Amino acid sequence: MPTPADLRDLRASIPLATPTSTPTVEVTAETVGGVPCVVCQPKDPLASLVYLHGGGFRLGSASGSAEFGVRLADAARIRVVIVDYALAPEHPFPAGLHDALLVFDAVRAASSQPVLVGGDSAGGGLATSLVAAALAAHRPLPRGIALFSPWVDLTVTARSYNSRANTDLMFSAARATEAAQLYLQGWDPRDPMASPLFADLHGFPPALLFVGSEEVLLDDSLTLAHALAQASSTVTLHVVAGMQHVWPTIQPDLPESEAAVRRVGAFVTQVTRREGST
Repeated sequence: MPTPADLRDLRASIPLATPTSTPTVEVTAETVGGVPCVVCQPKDPLASLVYLHGGGFRLGSASGSAEFGVRLADAARIRVVIVDYALAPEHPFPAGLHDALLVFDAVRAASSQPVLVGGDSAGGGLATSLVAAALAAHRPLPRGIALFSPWVDLTVTARSYNSRANTDLMFSAARATEAAQLYLQGWDPRDPMASPLFADLHGFPPALLFVGSEEVLLDDSLTLAHALAQASSTVTLHVVAGMQHVWPTIQPDLPESEAAVRRVGAFVTQVTRREGST
């Protein structure tokens, strides 16, 4: 599908980010599993985190998420590998998921340390789909998954699209419908690899979820947490009052954002101490 002019203009309007290292985290551009990535490497990491950025499957970049990656790497002592997965509409479903799986497999093969996955918004959906795909194929799973406002149901039918329509300042049912159409291009939105909320979640690794009370994707997180609990998986959900979509990634100085990053660090420590395969 050709790139719509408005999407092309929107991409052009987003300032290019230049990832920079800090005294505690080295940031480099690398190719992992044949896929371009940005790697945020702290000193003596406990594990690796394959991270999928948001942007409705059609926007965003690894470099644009590097600042958040640095904060996660520093707080959680984890090597964060941010994936520059292929974007729609030029590369529709399942291209982004394929890229995520390639990077996850390469990170696992290159290290004996535990590997987790995570993501925000559409990237949170991709991270969840990655685990669902691994479960369906009886492949090794990540040690845990950390999600920020994950978009896991591309049918765009959740009630919170209406109940939070007047409070969500970033996303809407109209934008979600447009993004899903560009990504799926006629594919069934209920396919569990596209909308992992419909996948068999039995055997899912421990999950940490964050969502704002004011966002239209509130029900995606609530329903996913319920489904994981029904599947006898360990899940911790933080619904934070007054917060917007993916607030920890775009408002880093908020106390709520700092608390979320600290909780990811505690989660990493907890799941990496568990016995079992990575």
